[in-house]
Amino acid sequence: MPRTAELIEHLDRLLDIDSFRDYGPNGLQVPGPEEASTVVTGVSAHADLLERAAEAGADLVVVHHGLFWRGQPLHITSAMHRRLKLLYGHDMALAAYHLPLDAHPDYGNNALLARELGLTDLRPFAVSDGRPIGFHGRFENDGLGLDALASLVRDAVGGREPLVVDGGGDAPIRTLGIVTGAGTDFLPEAVELGLDAFLTGEPAERAYGAARDHGIHFIAAGHHATETFGVRALGELLAERFGVKHVFVDVPNPI
Repeated sequence: MPRTAELIEHLDRLLDIDSFRDYGPNGLQVPGPEEASTVVTGVSAHADLLERAAEAGADLVVVHHGLFWRGQPLHITSAMHRRLKLLYGHDMALAAYHLPLDAHPDYGNNALLARELGLTDLRPFAVSDGRPIGFHGRFENDGLGLDALASLVRDAVGGREPLVVDGGGDAPIRTLGIVTGAGTDFLPEAVELGLDAFLTGEPAERAYGAARDHGIHFIAAGHHATETFGVRALGELLAERFGVKHVFVDVPNPI
């Protein structure tokens, strides 16, 4: 049975966490057992996920959205107490990987979603504190229409119907930029690059006017739904490399 620290060290190195300035700490957030035989992955470390992780017998829980974020209360709230009680009560360690997981070219949310959609010639973009976290790429052949792209996105994120803003015009879509999660603020960079469409998870009101005025198609497919890819891939990696049992827990989230 591998040591929990060995699993964490492998993920820390793989994702190069020290090179990112993030909104919260990456890596181990809550210690647990010295060894791990079962790893549960999920998007966000809220109580529903942790309860299901405990039911699955997790020794280590790996998430994209951890417990600690810049600007949150400096005292233990009732919600935080509930989460910590679940972790300590069931002797589960918790690790989180946020921007490093968005940005990774092999295991990251953006790259994996891009490949799921069939994009080629992937290139990083969407710079956050000096590091690109998104990817843009091209559709082969003659591109595709907006309805066809929306259908591809829906299937890729598990059947969730995306919000679509038609940027105008009927030219085929040949290029697409992706920043999963809450990536609306990177829409201007997609415009600057001359991309035909931009995909994120959680929309902001200003995206409608920006997309219409700049003539770029905007698609929002859900913050949670667009960020299931990376943590699941990390769990599969740990299972293959270290022989642990991996369980991906998808707690439905409409946002």
